[in-house]
Amino acid sequence: MIELQKLRKVVDQRTVLDIDGLRVSAGEIAAVVGPSGSGNTILLGLLTGQARPTSGSVCVADVDPASAAQSLSQQIGVLFPQDGLYATRSPRDNLRFHARLRGLPASRVDEVLAQVGLADHARAKFASLSSGLQRRLAFGVAILHQPTVLLLVEPFARCDDTSISLLHELIEQQAAAGRTVLILADTDSYLAPLCHTIYLLDQGRIVATRHPQEEADEAGLPFKIPVKLEDRVALVNPVDILYVVVENGRTFLQTTTGTLPTQFTLAELEQRLARSGFFRAHRAYLVNLQHVTEVIPYTRSSYSLRLDDAEGTKIPLSKDAARELRELLNY
Repeated sequence: MIELQKLRKVVDQRTVLDIDGLRVSAGEIAAVVGPSGSGNTILLGLLTGQARPTSGSVCVADVDPASAAQSLSQQIGVLFPQDGLYATRSPRDNLRFHARLRGLPASRVDEVLAQVGLADHARAKFASLSSGLQRRLAFGVAILHQPTVLLLVEPFARCDDTSISLLHELIEQQAAAGRTVLILADTDSYLAPLCHTIYLLDQGRIVATRHPQEEADEAGLPFKIPVKLEDRVALVNPVDILYVVVENGRTFLQTTTGTLPTQFTLAELEQRLARSGFFRAHRAYLVNLQHVTEVIPYTRSSYSLRLDDAEGTKIPLSKDAARELRELLNY
């Protein structure tokens, strides 16, 4: 849990932060959004115990950050704007270093490498990793010790669509596990499909509060997906979409008549298409369940979905997604 009450920070006789109240509960994802200079950097310092409030209180994971640094470090995971990784060490060695500092077993390192999609890059040279893979690794460091509270600063910085979609999924998983998640960002890009609440910060004060999921419920989801082409904008009926896939950092709609590039991320399309029968089959795939004809098991942990198109296209189905689909369809 994170709770701010009557929080005020004065620097050089100027009030730089003035927040009457803010609370993020366990299992909730919230964001404080404001441009550079709005107060987010100062707020981060207060939340991590690097600074003390002039008045009011800050409570993170049931402790005062400024007076309980050791307890806080065990309960909180922070993803900073810069990745803070060791460029001379592989992904595995980066995680091993932090695991040793925290007295964690080596098995936890392998678990996290798999979670952030870096199992195949575990021994890779750091310089060979794309900026998106480096951001995933930094997220892995933040969740390595299974904290109860996550502070994520610009979590999607320097990421391609594939990494953004994966991080979306991982953040949702952390909240589903009962963790408190607070995101600090300059803009609300990619945040609406993810957050329960977004606080808009301006000159140190919260000037507006949004509830994106409630807004989506009230507004209703669009019946068409716009696709920007060279000379026109195509409006695609979700019924005609077989699946959505991320390839080489770009997102594509595979329709009954062909492939169309889209400006939306996979996470954004997942939000838009949720009520149209689409299902996240794999971190890089959304599939229209109305076009699925069968689930094909290959091994105990490997599955595919066969579609009803002429080619009988097969879509990969992750082990966790297979379990979720079984519960959803009750088979």
